Amino acid sequence: MYIAMNRFKVHPDHEEAFKKRWLDREVLLKTVHGFQSFQFLQGPRYEEYVLYASHTVWESYEAFIGWTKSEQFRAAHANAGEGKPLTVGPPVFEGFQVLQNITN
Repeated sequence: MYIAMNRFKVHPDHEEAFKKRWLDREVLLKTVHGFQSFQFLQGPRYEEYVLYASHTVWESYEAFIGWTKSEQFRAAHANAGEGKPLTVGPPVFEGFQVLQNITN
């Protein structure tokens, strides 16, 4: 199992536009082999930014890499960077190999 996350520092005055961009998009992840789940997360609020994260769970690291090389990935990110900047800097990627997974 592999977890891929992107952390976003969102300008407080652009927060609604940022959320709308994520929540209104076409979700292509479900069509990719090895995809298990996605979470869009809102974190703490600071004076300069509000922290958000995208969190995806993949069957394996290889499945995640397959996503990054897919037509669906290119389509999902085709308009990235267009329009008014909503974040403080670029997203920060973090990838994790799952060593233990405990479920109920």
